[in-house]
Amino acid sequence: MTHRIDWDQAYRAEETPAWSIGAPQPEYAALIDTDGAVRGEVLDAGCGHAELALALAARGHSVVGIDLSPTAVAAAASAAEQRGLTNVTFAAADISSLTGYDGRFTTIFDSGLLHALPDELRDGYLRSMHRSAATGARFYILAFGTGAFGEHNGPGPTQFTEDQLREVVSRQWQVEEIRPAQLHAVMPDGRTQLPGFLVTASKV
Repeated sequence: MTHRIDWDQAYRAEETPAWSIGAPQPEYAALIDTDGAVRGEVLDAGCGHAELALALAARGHSVVGIDLSPTAVAAAASAAEQRGLTNVTFAAADISSLTGYDGRFTTIFDSGLLHALPDELRDGYLRSMHRSAATGARFYILAFGTGAFGEHNGPGPTQFTEDQLREVVSRQWQVEEIRPAQLHAVMPDGRTQLPGFLVTASKV
């Protein structure tokens, strides 16, 4: 069962959330330096502290970061101002029912949002992303794979098999590739890597 988190409280807490690693996820850090991987205006979905959005803006891309947490959005906007980045904007909104961006984005990144959503919000989220995407847009999703948390069976992020992930995403998107990937997190004893998948999908 996917846990339910008060996201704004998570970002207001004294301890930095485990998923805020102070840099883009390494899978995405490599991807955004690949020719042709990022095109047009970019959406960082569930941006959090937005290190990915900030890295993309620093490379000259026009970026919008959206997160449910006003605290995270304010911190991201402050970081952009400190770094002199004027080509990135942020908004606090419910990404699972996002409106106002129809057909706008050519590239969308999800750095571990899909697996954090309760089951009943996933289809709405994927529809919102599809609606916000331009024809031909590419959608990248990093999500936990089965066994990411060992024998832990309590509430937590969803751990997908490759087939489950393909079935969920393909309801709204054309899945081009799913490959094994590592998601990084910061734990009390240092950074750790957890198994997952990187999905590449497109809007046709």
